Amino acid sequence: MTAARAAAMVATLAVLALLGIGLAELAGSRSSPAVRSRLTAAEMRVRLRGSPAPLAALHAQAGKLLPGGLAALRARITALRGHAVVINKWASWCAPCRSEFAAFQGASVAWGRAVAFIGIDSGDSSRADALAFLRSFPVSYPSYYDPGGQAGAAITDSSFTPVTVFIDASGRRYIRQGPYPDQRKLERDVRRYALDA
Repeated sequence: MTAARAAAMVATLAVLALLGIGLAELAGSRSSPAVRSRLTAAEMRVRLRGSPAPLAALHAQAGKLLPGGLAALRARITALRGHAVVINKWASWCAPCRSEFAAFQGASVAWGRAVAFIGIDSGDSSRADALAFLRSFPVSYPSYYDPGGQAGAAITDSSFTPVTVFIDASGRRYIRQGPYPDQRKLERDVRRYALDA
């Protein structure tokens, strides 16, 4: 075997090894339904200081699972009239919901001084599972606990998860079904549908 041929074979093996490692990591990331937090709750609080009072009240309840169902959620939305609102319906058992939490974490911090973010934990039969997920992946806003799914269906006009509802300051709504693959696409829709920009 010539030196050139041996070098080419080594290079080919190295490329194949790197490709194998990359595929193994990709497969591992797809099989894991949990996502890793990019920001801590403390970092989010610092970045959102100085928000208007109605939005600061949401930030003060960051990561909480609130009771009250549809009545409490509607009252909160009414109290936010005049502000842009983004509502994300999710569940801890829903893999697509879990995969988009990074996008919601980032967007809610980037836009949290101008836009109200609210979650609906819809169809989660275990409050403990939902709270464990919220602790492992903090967001800068609260979610309303909706074990029967009635509040989520009423607000999103859908029994599926995830669903995102955008409400602009004048009350117009846009409903999007399906997960957001990244923060950039979510922020584009925040600007388009919540801020009417």
